[in-house]
Amino acid sequence: MPDSGQLGHWARESTESTVPGRRLSELVEQAVRCTADCCGASSMVTEAGTGSAQETGPERSAAVTHPDLAGLVAVQLRSGDGPIPAALERGTPVDSADLLSERRWPEYRAVALDSGVRSSVTLPFRRSGLTVTLSLYSFRPGTLEDAPHGPVRALGDLAATCLVRDRSYGAALTELEQLGTALRTRPVVDQACGIVMHVLGCDADDAFGVLRRISQATNRKLSEVAARVVARRGRGLEGELVSLSN
Repeated sequence: MPDSGQLGHWARESTESTVPGRRLSELVEQAVRCTADCCGASSMVTEAGTGSAQETGPERSAAVTHPDLAGLVAVQLRSGDGPIPAALERGTPVDSADLLSERRWPEYRAVALDSGVRSSVTLPFRRSGLTVTLSLYSFRPGTLEDAPHGPVRALGDLAATCLVRDRSYGAALTELEQLGTALRTRPVVDQACGIVMHVLGCDADDAFGVLRRISQATNRKLSEVAARVVARRGRGLEGELVSLSN
């Protein structure tokens, strides 16, 4: 079972490790280490609003402890049938004590048995519109029944919490970057507005509206349009400015 020091280190990682794939890779590696008779693990994070498990895209990241297990995840995403889709739908652990006698999920069962996997369990962890699924696999039947009540639950809870925190942190960084860009370009936009006001004899709001319409018409950033107006001091732009002011 992971000790408090390991959990604390995981929760305090640098921004480099806040990529979802990195979090999931750490989760599956730790899960295998602390689960008896577990031959491998896979994990996936899904954002709310992605719909069925058949969908793929930037909203979904996954990790496996062995390349062969990627096929077990892929067949479920492709068919929309298997422990992962079932766990996502129900919000509760889904297991199969012995895939040799399993009657559910025929495609998943075939790929699992071909890989030597005889039993599996998938645990979902939901946090703030995000769901992390952790799947454990074993070469032996009937060995993973206690897994949902063991240390992997603490690992999964922590992973989901960290991913939500990472998402919020990333959103905050993006907002700060956008604010910084706005602050850096504001003086240029103000200068351009002053030039437009002088050329057209209009007020500040109308001048800003002219710059915005130029930006939209030319598919260029407002700051680029403003820099062009300032660089030319408005010379040669009178006709364009007048036409856009009407």
